[in-house]
Amino acid sequence: MTGLHPDRLLPAGEGARAIARELYEAVRALPLFCPHTHIDPWVLAEDRPFQNPYQLFVESDHYVQRILMSQGLSPAQLGLAGPAGVTAASPREAWRVFAVNWHLFRGTPTRVWIEQQLVEVFGLDTPLGPDTADRLFDDLSALLATPEFRPRALFRRFGVEFLATTDAPHQPLTAHEKLQNGDWHGPVVPTFRPDAVVDLEKPDWVRSVQQLAEVADTDTSTFDGYLEALRIRRQDFIRLGATATDHGPVHPHAARAADRVVRDLYRRRLRGPVSQDEAELFRSHMLMELARMSVDDGLVMQLHPGSTRNHDRAMFRDHGPDIGADIPHPVNFVHGLEELLNAYGNVANFTLVVFTLDETTLARELAPMAAHYPALRIGAPWWFFDSPGGMRRHRDLVTETAGFYNGAGFNDDARCFTSIPARHDMARRMDCGFLAELVAQHRLDLDEAHEIARLWTRDQAREVYLPDRT
Repeated sequence: MTGLHPDRLLPAGEGARAIARELYEAVRALPLFCPHTHIDPWVLAEDRPFQNPYQLFVESDHYVQRILMSQGLSPAQLGLAGPAGVTAASPREAWRVFAVNWHLFRGTPTRVWIEQQLVEVFGLDTPLGPDTADRLFDDLSALLATPEFRPRALFRRFGVEFLATTDAPHQPLTAHEKLQNGDWHGPVVPTFRPDAVVDLEKPDWVRSVQQLAEVADTDTSTFDGYLEALRIRRQDFIRLGATATDHGPVHPHAARAADRVVRDLYRRRLRGPVSQDEAELFRSHMLMELARMSVDDGLVMQLHPGSTRNHDRAMFRDHGPDIGADIPHPVNFVHGLEELLNAYGNVANFTLVVFTLDETTLARELAPMAAHYPALRIGAPWWFFDSPGGMRRHRDLVTETAGFYNGAGFNDDARCFTSIPARHDMARRMDCGFLAELVAQHRLDLDEAHEIARLWTRDQAREVYLPDRT
């Protein structure tokens, strides 16, 4: 790595590349609007320094972990805690493993993100590899120990104008309260993510519902009380600036069940397990209930379905969730969301942003649906498709049917804090390249392309998530 090429990710053809350069320069430095992240709010509330480069680049990033484990490296070699009696590598040792295997990331977005962080965030152009592992570990550790690389300083340097975290309603919002009431008033808000208290198959569901009762100061021993607790917590989130909810069902299926069935199912689950089919019925019913709540309180409803979680059962048993063994599966939005969209798809103050891990649905289902229902917006490429190829395919599959204006803007879905600018930069480059090719083909005027580039970079997300503050 000897610096970053200024034309990286732009079209190969010189004509379109020149147009893309002009478009990119016009949006390159716009503020970063981040409506969906997995950043821990305590990082900013306490301005916690990052401990070392291993914590920043490896421990917090399942993109990195899954590629390394796919080549036979164990979680212990990557420094991840596991079963008793298995000693995990130290941060420096695990960083060395990462550096030795850096070649595995060729052609992946992870390489693009990390190289851009090293150069543009940390000012280092030393190539990552086995011979430079210790030097980079020491150089990065020294920088991370300085005030300039504390989270709040980086937040300001990155030009973040809005950042939403992802938060469970049964947990206190102490970090966000500290952010609101402390000496730093960065635009950081919570997002209401109720999966833990909606998914009856979760082993700790009963305890989570009990905790929901505690933080909402409401009796959740009945289904009506449970719904009231969720409404109360939504208002708590709104008071702290929340603009959206987020839901990660296995399948995007929303359908109301009979009241007596749902109340009986809720009561029985408080006493013991229920069947998989019953849990799916409850999830489907709750998507309808939660959509109704969004109509009432105005929170944007985000839907992230389509992942088979913890596919590797042994890995889940030994290391817990979120270790990279989540696999996309096919979904059906046309029938799954039919009842929800018939109820609320034409309601003026309801917005549903749908993300997909099933790319086959983009042109066949989501684009035609978004081109009809005013409430439906297509979310940015997500997770496995948050990549140059995924972004390009997304635009190709969606634009001709849904146009430019039925998306929700970009979101970075970041877990690694210092990757946020690199993720936005990748999207800006890919979008400008896509628009430049339309201009070169005389399908779009240059002034129109400038307008759309700004829309996709910043304005569209603001329109969707902050409709009253544009």
